[in-house]
Amino acid sequence: MSSLKPIILWGNSAPNPVKIQIILEELNIPYEEKTVDFLQVKQEPYISVNPNGRVPAIEDPNTGVTLWESGAIIEYLIDTYDKEHKLSYGTSPEKYLIQQWIAFQISGQGPYYGQAVWFSTLHPEKIQSAIDRYVKEIERVRSVLEKHLSTSPSGWLVGDKVTVADIAWVMWEHIALVLLKMQGIDLEGKYPHYEAWYKKLSERPAVQKGIAIRMKQMAQMDAVKAADAAKKE
Repeated sequence: MSSLKPIILWGNSAPNPVKIQIILEELNIPYEEKTVDFLQVKQEPYISVNPNGRVPAIEDPNTGVTLWESGAIIEYLIDTYDKEHKLSYGTSPEKYLIQQWIAFQISGQGPYYGQAVWFSTLHPEKIQSAIDRYVKEIERVRSVLEKHLSTSPSGWLVGDKVTVADIAWVMWEHIALVLLKMQGIDLEGKYPHYEAWYKKLSERPAVQKGIAIRMKQMAQMDAVKAADAAKKE
């Protein structure tokens, strides 16, 4: 794909932009990152790209397509650039099973894990009932993954190979591991098929690169916050 112009990926250290970045890396699609600070997502120039004021969004100069919402972006990248089905299937029911797991990730993992992070670390008041609710939801979702993976001969969510159905989950699972540790919750050994699946995902070079970039971005954000706080003293 050397003749392609780089896709512009708008994002930051949030898990959903990193999810798209990992897929771009896996498919060897050239891309250019444009970082949008969390305080700038509802301001120009980004609000003209995504009127919802959330990341990620992409602008593809090869097709003229601008898209936001990670689920739509994933489907677009697969349909447009994964003609060899490296991360997908062109057969039924596999194609639709992939869509099923991505829909569950978007509706069942992302929002609830995000609320767990918010109430555990960002909300100005500690509301233990809210923390408990969303942390328990992490376990519930993980139990769904465990049950399905226990019946998968390949250890992947769909078919006999890794697909975007698997990759869509990895960043929020990475964050959940940190969050559960912060809450003093140790689930090691409780979901063995899930653990084996996550280990395989986390060992992929594209995933490792995505996590490393996210950690670097977070460190930079912390440094900026610390500098701003020092100026106010």
